[in-house]
Amino acid sequence: MLLRRHHHHRLFRLRLLLLHHHHHQFQSFSTLTIPLSHPTYIIWSSNTSLGKTLVSTGLSSSFLLSPSSSSKKFLYLKPLQTGFPSDSDSRFLFQKLSSLSLSRNLPLFSSHSVLLSSLPAAKSFKPNEFSLNESREMCELGFYEEKKVLEAGRVAPELVSETIYAWEGALSPHFAAEREGGAVEDSELVKRLETRLKEGLLEGGVERGKLDGFCVVETAGGVASPGPSGTLQCDLYRPLRFPGVLVGDGRLGGISGTISAYESLKLRGYDVVAIVIEDHGLINEIPLKSYLRSRVPVFVLPPIPQDPSNDLMEWFDESCNVFNSLKDIMLEAYLERMRRLNEMPRKAGDVFWWPFTQHKLVPPSTVTVIDSRCGENFSVYKVQNKEYITQQFDACASWWTQGPDATLQTELARDMGYAAARFGHVMFPENVYEPALECAELLLDGVGKGWATRVYFSDNGSTAIEIALKMAFRKFSSDHGILPELLKNNPTESCTELMVLALKGSYHGDTLGAMEAQAPSSFTGFLQQPWYTGRGLFLDPPTVFMHNGKWTVSLPEVFHSATLKPEDTTFRSRDEIFLKSRDESNLAGLYSLYVSQQLSQYSTLSETNKQIGALIMEPIIQGAGGMHMVDPLFQRMLVNECRHCRIPVIFDEVFTGFWRLGVESAAELLGCVPDIACFGKLMTGGIIPLAATMATDAIFDSFTGDSKLKALLHGHSYSAHAMGCTAAAKSIKWFKDPNTNLNITSEKSQKMMLRELWDAELVQQFSSHPSISRVVTLGTLFALELQADESDAGYASLYARSLVQMLREDGIYTRPLGNVIYVMCGPCTSPKMCTLQLLKLYTKLEEFTLVKTKMNII
Repeated sequence: MLLRRHHHHRLFRLRLLLLHHHHHQFQSFSTLTIPLSHPTYIIWSSNTSLGKTLVSTGLSSSFLLSPSSSSKKFLYLKPLQTGFPSDSDSRFLFQKLSSLSLSRNLPLFSSHSVLLSSLPAAKSFKPNEFSLNESREMCELGFYEEKKVLEAGRVAPELVSETIYAWEGALSPHFAAEREGGAVEDSELVKRLETRLKEGLLEGGVERGKLDGFCVVETAGGVASPGPSGTLQCDLYRPLRFPGVLVGDGRLGGISGTISAYESLKLRGYDVVAIVIEDHGLINEIPLKSYLRSRVPVFVLPPIPQDPSNDLMEWFDESCNVFNSLKDIMLEAYLERMRRLNEMPRKAGDVFWWPFTQHKLVPPSTVTVIDSRCGENFSVYKVQNKEYITQQFDACASWWTQGPDATLQTELARDMGYAAARFGHVMFPENVYEPALECAELLLDGVGKGWATRVYFSDNGSTAIEIALKMAFRKFSSDHGILPELLKNNPTESCTELMVLALKGSYHGDTLGAMEAQAPSSFTGFLQQPWYTGRGLFLDPPTVFMHNGKWTVSLPEVFHSATLKPEDTTFRSRDEIFLKSRDESNLAGLYSLYVSQQLSQYSTLSETNKQIGALIMEPIIQGAGGMHMVDPLFQRMLVNECRHCRIPVIFDEVFTGFWRLGVESAAELLGCVPDIACFGKLMTGGIIPLAATMATDAIFDSFTGDSKLKALLHGHSYSAHAMGCTAAAKSIKWFKDPNTNLNITSEKSQKMMLRELWDAELVQQFSSHPSISRVVTLGTLFALELQADESDAGYASLYARSLVQMLREDGIYTRPLGNVIYVMCGPCTSPKMCTLQLLKLYTKLEEFTLVKTKMNII
């Protein structure tokens, strides 16, 4: 055992060494950490040349140039500068503030630097140090200058003014980068900005708890002007989500542009604390204030002198009150934000009743305060000696619903806004509207292709299951003579009890009917559901998992047989498990015989009048039951036997559908189709609740007739709501389009599927770890079960609690299923991102194992 363990350690060290040589591949996924010990704001503009730099200069003047400003520090960051060196906003602010300090006879220490530039810009700025060559990289310009206006006996406030990237052409950054070289990736820019933000203020000794530091980040051009990669700046800076000030347009036509810029920022989740416009005599501020309904204050600056020889000293003095008021608003918004963030954990514990949560186990210190979400990451607020916002990879995929990357998130927000504005909400029965129709057509042409003809909308997965059960029972009753007898006598009464055929470990939702269709469990006992009776025949399913590098079928005792061969239960790869050729194996015969024998008990009416009226199962993966992979051969044999008995088949794909398992529908993996299927969660990209129960014509026909009493009398006020259907239509198309989802491939077959997201070598190493009893990986899911004593295993187990806390501290938000830990990504998540999460998980697993080992020794 020790030799084997040493071997695995050596392999993993080799793995880490290889990753170190390619560390640049993972730089784009490094965790962002934004300090909140001081206010940081981003300065936006509805267009170029509206005075962003004047506003930044005025704010720095208000913050630094007052008798009480000693020891204060103002950081000005200009991430993108074009037209350099003839045009430099950071140099303008540096020079103007130095001049203002002299004119007001106030001390100031100011510095100005330019970090990187394109080669043409570097050559123009320092012709003797750079020569034109074929290099297309950004140059380390390393320019620095400083000025001191000191006063004896006083500590001078400090200005740090920096440009991070500069290009020579007075063009949009994306065009300048294309022409001059030195392309900058979004992740690199954001990471460097984060670094400068932390170093620029913290190196100067800004003290936590005092408002002696202030930072502004000034954008280039307008809100939607492209950055160097072509990404719009409102999207480029979204991972940072700084609160902002919008410099609007006071000119003719400026009202429209200002409102459009404001809406673009709000659509992406930015907070705008103020709007500033220049007075052009058109009183644009009045309609702006009317539109904003006092949500955001609008400040008006005096007209800016157009004479180039004017040094603007008088203008800044005249504007002083406006900038002081603007600064005060920004400081108040910062303090209010901090107050709210700090009190949220306590208030949450006082007013929330969290689902599936024992509140006694969640002290305020362990509550995760989520400030926002961008793509796969939470931005969470933390306090550890200092306040900051950091990222956590959402390894729960927000309870199995999430799929969007940052781009799709914005697309969904825009499309849902359109749907809300166009439709609001309209009732569904006997009506048709474009979002619902498009969504239904996409469902039938996608997850329902080849079998489904009808779509029944509802609001969540559990209600979709309730609807499916009603559909299946009606069809069974019609096919087996129960319905005609019922209609002839009393349509409101029946002496036949219909049950389901289902699997132990299954979970179909929290509503009462859905819970009746699942086996006894922690969720169905008297403590949770006193009405529960369990109306079904619940079979113990064979499961599949990886252990010590091999995929193995774990058989319940009922299937143990001398006729089985090793190749019936052990596989070299996961793909072999899904081969249809297994239908001819000895194991397939055992499965079929067992299911047939079980069903035969209910083939005719018994003394208790019970019959199996539906098969319901989660195809392939049982989610809430512990992320167990059920042998697809067993489920296929279940379907076959139920077909022979004319029992309707329900697939609960609320969790497994829409690429969660690597294909659009898990039916593709099973190699058979249902009569009814339920979808939800990922259907809308996880951004809003919506569910659909899909059915065949034969199911639908069992509800048609002359009496309304024969119709499906079930529905929800928000059935087929326009926002949900719009989000679903967008997500369904996005996930399966190779142009928007780079994970889509059809290399192995003609069918579309996701490429492998989890590193095969790492998965094998997990499966061989002595602390792990099984590993399951499929599509967007990676799950492992920690080896725990039987008394410390299962849903109520707290065995993994310390490991979960380690992972959260390392930037992975996960929530266990007892002693089962899972990492779930979205259909668009890159394999590199997934590999990074597995590496972190493995590292923390080693630490967790070491702690547990020491505890056992003690």
